[in-house]
Amino acid sequence: MNCAVHTDVTATGYCRQCGKALCLECTRDVGGALYCANCLTGIVSAAPASQSNASKTHPGAALALGFIPGLGAVYNGEYIKALVHVGIFCGIIALLSTDLPGAAYYAFLGIALGCFYFYMPIEAYRVAKARQLGEPEPAGLVYAQGRKPVGAVVLIILGILFLLANFGLLRTEWLTKGWPIGLIAIGVWILADRLKGH
Repeated sequence: MNCAVHTDVTATGYCRQCGKALCLECTRDVGGALYCANCLTGIVSAAPASQSNASKTHPGAALALGFIPGLGAVYNGEYIKALVHVGIFCGIIALLSTDLPGAAYYAFLGIALGCFYFYMPIEAYRVAKARQLGEPEPAGLVYAQGRKPVGAVVLIILGILFLLANFGLLRTEWLTKGWPIGLIAIGVWILADRLKGH
């Protein structure tokens, strides 16, 4: 799809307010949300209008819609987050459908799927509630505090697991016994990030 303003340029995103397709030159990034120039001007010039727009997102509706993968994020106008949520959800299901070399993988992925399924509506509720109250949006999976692309990292890890499964490398003994190294690496990364922030 091409940009609504520059019709010869491919769109890179959509305006959160009006849904118009935008190219890189037309997008206005405000805290991770994309806006077109007209909508951003309207939001900035009319503060009471932005308050009424914020109250239009109902946390209960976001919670209910969040049980359908990606729909809670769509309701909140977070389209990239919705794509990441659907990708992670479908990726875990696809991994569960493959021939994994042990029951531990199925148990781990089953727990991960259950946790992620309940994470989506809770996260949609928290975002909608923060907007309703006019507070900063809470850190989520797609972007953690400091705007780190955690969702992208998760998708890359899932892609690597798919690739290893396609080439039959998930059956090797070093991988079946060495997968906790991944958990240790993630823990070290989180710890280093927390210590760096202090």
